Amino acid sequence: MMKEREDFLEIAEKNLQRAIYIINELQIIETWKKFGVVANLIGSVPTGLLMKNKDIDFHVYSDNFSITDSFYAISEFAKNERVKRITYDNLLDTDEKCLEWHMWYLDNDNELWQIDMIHILKDSFYAGKMERVVQRITEVMTPELKKTILSIKNEVSKNEKIMGIEIYMAVIRDKVKNYSELIEWRKSQSNEPIIDWIP
Repeated sequence: MMKEREDFLEIAEKNLQRAIYIINELQIIETWKKFGVVANLIGSVPTGLLMKNKDIDFHVYSDNFSITDSFYAISEFAKNERVKRITYDNLLDTDEKCLEWHMWYLDNDNELWQIDMIHILKDSFYAGKMERVVQRITEVMTPELKKTILSIKNEVSKNEKIMGIEIYMAVIRDKVKNYSELIEWRKSQSNEPIIDWIP
Protein backbone atom coordinates (compact mmCIF):
# COMPACT_ATOMS: atom_id res chain seq x y z
CA MET A 1 0.00 0.00 0.00
CA MET A 2 2.87 2.37 0.80
CA LYS A 3 4.44 1.83 -2.65
CA GLU A 4 1.04 2.41 -4.28
CA ARG A 5 0.70 5.70 -2.42
CA GLU A 6 4.18 6.77 -3.48
CA ASP A 7 3.33 5.99 -7.11
CA PHE A 8 0.24 8.23 -6.98
CA LEU A 9 2.20 11.00 -5.35
CA GLU A 10 5.02 10.68 -7.89
CA ILE A 11 2.58 10.81 -10.82
CA ALA A 12 0.79 13.84 -9.36
CA GLU A 13 4.11 15.62 -8.75
CA LYS A 14 5.34 14.84 -12.26
CA ASN A 15 2.09 16.13 -13.74
CA LEU A 16 2.30 19.26 -11.61
CA GLN A 17 5.82 20.02 -12.84
CA ARG A 18 4.78 19.45 -16.48
CA ALA A 19 1.76 21.73 -16.04
CA ILE A 20 3.93 24.47 -14.55
CA TYR A 21 6.35 24.11 -17.46
CA ILE A 22 3.51 24.52 -19.99
CA ILE A 23 2.06 27.52 -18.15
CA ASN A 24 5.48 29.19 -18.13
CA GLU A 25 6.30 28.31 -21.72
CA LEU A 26 3.04 29.76 -22.99
CA GLN A 27 3.38 32.70 -20.57
CA ILE A 28 -0.30 32.42 -19.82
CA ILE A 29 -0.43 34.79 -16.84
CA GLU A 30 1.92 37.34 -18.47
CA THR A 31 0.06 37.29 -21.81
CA TRP A 32 -3.33 37.97 -20.27
CA LYS A 33 -1.78 40.70 -18.13
CA LYS A 34 -0.62 42.53 -21.28
CA PHE A 35 -4.32 43.00 -22.11
CA GLY A 36 -5.34 44.12 -18.63
CA VAL A 37 -6.59 40.69 -17.61
CA VAL A 38 -5.78 38.83 -14.38
CA ALA A 39 -5.45 35.05 -14.80
CA ASN A 40 -6.07 32.88 -11.73
CA LEU A 41 -4.98 29.24 -11.79
CA ILE A 42 -7.73 26.95 -10.46
CA GLY A 43 -8.61 23.24 -10.52
CA SER A 44 -6.34 20.26 -10.00
CA VAL A 45 -3.01 21.98 -10.74
CA PRO A 46 -2.83 24.35 -7.74
CA THR A 47 -4.19 21.63 -5.43
CA GLY A 48 -1.59 19.11 -6.67
CA LEU A 49 -4.34 16.65 -7.63
CA LEU A 50 -3.65 16.25 -11.36
CA MET A 51 -3.70 12.61 -12.48
CA LYS A 52 -4.98 11.12 -15.75
CA ASN A 53 -6.80 14.07 -17.25
CA LYS A 54 -4.14 16.44 -18.48
CA ASP A 55 -5.94 19.71 -17.99
CA ILE A 56 -4.99 23.18 -16.82
CA ASP A 57 -7.72 25.60 -15.75
CA PHE A 58 -7.74 29.37 -15.45
CA HIS A 59 -10.44 31.87 -14.59
CA VAL A 60 -9.53 35.27 -16.00
CA TYR A 61 -10.95 38.68 -15.14
CA SER A 62 -10.64 42.25 -16.40
CA ASP A 63 -11.91 45.59 -15.10
CA ASN A 64 -12.77 46.72 -18.63
CA PHE A 65 -14.18 43.57 -20.21
CA SER A 66 -13.42 43.38 -23.92
CA ILE A 67 -14.22 40.55 -26.31
CA THR A 68 -11.66 42.03 -28.70
CA ASP A 69 -8.89 41.97 -26.10
CA SER A 70 -9.84 38.40 -25.22
CA PHE A 71 -9.34 37.42 -28.87
CA TYR A 72 -6.04 39.30 -29.01
CA ALA A 73 -4.74 37.41 -25.98
CA ILE A 74 -5.74 34.06 -27.47
CA SER A 75 -4.07 34.95 -30.76
CA GLU A 76 -0.78 35.24 -28.85
CA PHE A 77 -1.11 31.66 -27.63
CA ALA A 78 -2.01 30.46 -31.13
CA LYS A 79 1.45 31.49 -32.36
CA ASN A 80 3.02 28.63 -30.39
CA GLU A 81 3.49 25.62 -32.67
CA ARG A 82 2.53 23.24 -29.86
CA VAL A 83 -0.96 24.76 -29.67
CA LYS A 84 -2.96 22.52 -31.99
CA ARG A 85 -6.56 23.64 -31.51
CA ILE A 86 -8.58 26.43 -29.92
CA THR A 87 -12.37 26.68 -29.44
CA TYR A 88 -14.55 29.55 -28.27
CA ASP A 89 -18.01 29.82 -26.72
CA ASN A 90 -19.78 33.07 -25.94
CA LEU A 91 -21.85 32.55 -22.78
CA LEU A 92 -22.21 36.22 -21.85
CA ASP A 93 -26.01 35.99 -22.04
CA THR A 94 -26.21 33.02 -19.66
CA ASP A 95 -25.89 32.72 -15.87
CA GLU A 96 -22.17 31.98 -16.36
CA LYS A 97 -21.56 35.41 -17.97
CA CYS A 98 -18.29 34.43 -19.60
CA LEU A 99 -16.30 33.64 -22.70
CA GLU A 100 -15.00 30.08 -22.72
CA TRP A 101 -11.66 29.43 -24.39
CA HIS A 102 -10.47 25.82 -24.73
CA MET A 103 -6.98 25.22 -26.05
CA TRP A 104 -5.10 21.98 -26.77
CA TYR A 105 -1.32 21.82 -26.37
CA LEU A 106 0.88 18.91 -27.50
CA ASP A 107 3.77 18.37 -25.09
CA ASN A 108 7.23 16.86 -25.61
CA ASP A 109 5.91 13.37 -24.84
CA ASN A 110 3.20 13.70 -27.49
CA GLU A 111 0.51 14.04 -24.83
CA LEU A 112 -2.34 16.45 -25.46
CA TRP A 113 -3.15 18.88 -22.66
CA GLN A 114 -6.43 20.78 -22.50
CA ILE A 115 -6.10 24.33 -21.23
CA ASP A 116 -9.37 26.04 -20.28
CA MET A 117 -9.34 29.80 -19.89
CA ILE A 118 -12.71 31.20 -18.84
CA HIS A 119 -12.99 34.99 -19.20
CA ILE A 120 -15.63 35.91 -16.62
CA LEU A 121 -17.59 39.10 -16.04
CA LYS A 122 -17.04 40.29 -12.49
CA ASP A 123 -20.78 40.27 -11.73
CA SER A 124 -21.07 36.59 -12.62
CA PHE A 125 -22.22 34.27 -9.83
CA TYR A 126 -19.09 32.21 -10.52
CA ALA A 127 -16.60 35.06 -10.24
CA GLY A 128 -14.04 34.09 -7.61
CA LYS A 129 -15.93 30.94 -6.63
CA MET A 130 -13.47 28.34 -7.89
CA GLU A 131 -10.60 30.30 -6.39
CA ARG A 132 -12.30 29.95 -2.99
CA VAL A 133 -12.79 26.23 -3.60
CA VAL A 134 -9.08 25.80 -4.36
CA GLN A 135 -8.14 27.76 -1.24
CA ARG A 136 -10.41 25.67 0.98
CA ILE A 137 -9.28 22.33 -0.53
CA THR A 138 -5.69 23.37 0.12
CA GLU A 139 -6.53 24.31 3.71
CA VAL A 140 -8.34 21.05 4.58
CA MET A 141 -6.10 18.67 2.60
CA THR A 142 -4.28 15.98 4.57
CA PRO A 143 -1.85 13.33 3.25
CA GLU A 144 -4.57 10.68 3.68
CA LEU A 145 -7.21 12.70 1.82
CA LYS A 146 -4.74 13.38 -0.98
CA LYS A 147 -3.86 9.71 -1.30
CA THR A 148 -7.55 8.75 -1.43
CA ILE A 149 -8.40 11.37 -4.07
CA LEU A 150 -5.43 10.44 -6.26
CA SER A 151 -6.24 6.73 -5.93
CA ILE A 152 -9.84 7.29 -7.03
CA LYS A 153 -8.80 9.56 -9.88
CA ASN A 154 -6.40 6.86 -11.05
CA GLU A 155 -9.27 4.35 -11.32
CA VAL A 156 -11.61 6.61 -13.26
CA SER A 157 -11.42 5.70 -16.94
CA LYS A 158 -10.98 8.41 -19.56
CA ASN A 159 -14.44 7.57 -20.93
CA GLU A 160 -16.16 8.39 -17.63
CA LYS A 161 -17.47 11.89 -17.09
CA ILE A 162 -16.66 12.45 -13.43
CA MET A 163 -15.60 15.97 -12.47
CA GLY A 164 -12.75 16.42 -10.04
CA ILE A 165 -15.00 18.53 -7.82
CA GLU A 166 -17.32 15.53 -7.41
CA ILE A 167 -14.45 13.39 -6.15
CA TYR A 168 -13.27 16.13 -3.78
CA MET A 169 -16.78 16.57 -2.40
CA ALA A 170 -17.28 12.82 -1.95
CA VAL A 171 -13.95 12.29 -0.19
CA ILE A 172 -13.69 15.48 1.86
CA ARG A 173 -17.33 15.95 2.88
CA ASP A 174 -18.77 12.45 2.79
CA LYS A 175 -15.70 10.34 3.64
CA VAL A 176 -15.77 8.20 0.48
CA LYS A 177 -12.71 5.92 0.58
CA ASN A 178 -12.41 4.31 -2.86
CA TYR A 179 -13.68 4.20 -6.44
CA SER A 180 -16.49 1.68 -5.82
CA GLU A 181 -17.79 3.81 -2.95
CA LEU A 182 -17.66 6.84 -5.24
CA ILE A 183 -19.88 5.12 -7.80
CA GLU A 184 -22.44 4.29 -5.11
CA TRP A 185 -22.17 7.81 -3.71
CA ARG A 186 -22.94 9.32 -7.11
CA LYS A 187 -26.16 7.29 -7.34
CA SER A 188 -27.35 8.77 -4.06
CA GLN A 189 -26.75 12.38 -4.98
CA SER A 190 -29.50 14.80 -5.90
CA ASN A 191 -29.38 16.85 -9.08
CA GLU A 192 -28.16 19.94 -7.25
CA PRO A 193 -25.20 21.55 -9.01
CA ILE A 194 -21.91 20.19 -7.65
CA ILE A 195 -20.36 23.54 -8.52
CA ASP A 196 -22.11 25.12 -5.51
CA TRP A 197 -20.05 23.10 -3.01
CA ILE A 198 -17.15 24.64 -1.11
CA PRO A 199 -15.29 22.60 1.57
